[in-house]
Amino acid sequence: MTPTNYIARSADETFAIAKRTALNFKGDEVVFLIGELGAGKTVFAKGLAAGLGAKDVHQVCSPTFTLMNVYHARVPIYHFDLYRLSRDADIRDLGFEDYIGTGVVIVEWAEKMTFPVKAVEVLITVEGDGLRTIEIRFQGGPHER
Repeated sequence: MTPTNYIARSADETFAIAKRTALNFKGDEVVFLIGELGAGKTVFAKGLAAGLGAKDVHQVCSPTFTLMNVYHARVPIYHFDLYRLSRDADIRDLGFEDYIGTGVVIVEWAEKMTFPVKAVEVLITVEGDGLRTIEIRFQGGPHER
């Protein structure tokens, strides 16, 4: 399927794009958030949580030091951050694959994974003047990277 592209001019627009995207989720998606430091991955994760019905999106924060946070919404949200991990074995040891199918799994820094996982891929690119290009790749059927 053709990627969907957006331009976000602010964090609020990034949040709104993610929220609209999550409104169509069934509740078993895996979402890969890819982009440089400060691109807006965590803002996008907050928007996804809002679209999934999380009551307090201010609790959504990058789990860089805890590696995973869980949020309650209409389905559980499992939010992983791979920033501090460098080896596939370390990533697999997180056990994130155990959560697939039990809620929405959000993975920041997913580009660090070299093994295949079916996912919706969100690429956030920082442009000039604070603009963000957000490309969302939905595959036909199960999502695959």
